Amino acid sequence: MNLPGAVKVWDPRQKDVPVAIMEPEAGQDRRDCWTVSFGNAYRNEDRCICAGYDNGDLKLFDLKNMSIRWETNLRNGVCCVEFDRKDIKMNKLVATTLESKFHVLDMRQYHNKKGYSSLMKKAHKSTVWLARHLPQNRDIFMTTGGSGSLCLWNYEYPPKRCNGDGPIKFGVLGEAHLLQDAIVANQPISGFDWNADKLGLAVCSAFDQTLRVIIVTKLNTV
Repeated sequence: MNLPGAVKVWDPRQKDVPVAIMEPEAGQDRRDCWTVSFGNAYRNEDRCICAGYDNGDLKLFDLKNMSIRWETNLRNGVCCVEFDRKDIKMNKLVATTLESKFHVLDMRQYHNKKGYSSLMKKAHKSTVWLARHLPQNRDIFMTTGGSGSLCLWNYEYPPKRCNGDGPIKFGVLGEAHLLQDAIVANQPISGFDWNADKLGLAVCSAFDQTLRVIIVTKLNTV
């Protein structure tokens, strides 16, 4: 029986049995997990999974130690989490939520008390369903909304990415700038993917059962 709150890792070479299971211990509150993302895969020893839950919980799991590395709460159900790139040391994470919000977290600098620094933005005037980073430029990403809209963002780093005295430092956030927005459907956009070979070419799906091909121009000038 599959219980709420479980995050399972599967190997397609191994049928029927997951290679790893991360779930609440007996007696702990079980919330529905809505989204997961792999990250920090720059070497085998440091791979991790970030999971978002219906109550706003955001948990970072260490796959080596099979433990929670860090957790916080974003106060709204988490619809999507995505690292800006999976195969590098953790850099940025975007988490989208209900009530028109998304968060950009700087995952390079961890503070023992403050955790990872985060920036919150409002967009779409509805649920922010997805965030997808441009493969050719990890500082550009698209968010999709429940109103059928697309928003293109550019993250600008601060002059200094960390601050503090001595070895105890905390991350300093930059700013996410809206480059363009457009309404392409009259229903929520539930799927979006960039083409890894053609800059600006993408495809999206919506609740109106229509598949749309999207072309974003002038990305090489950002």
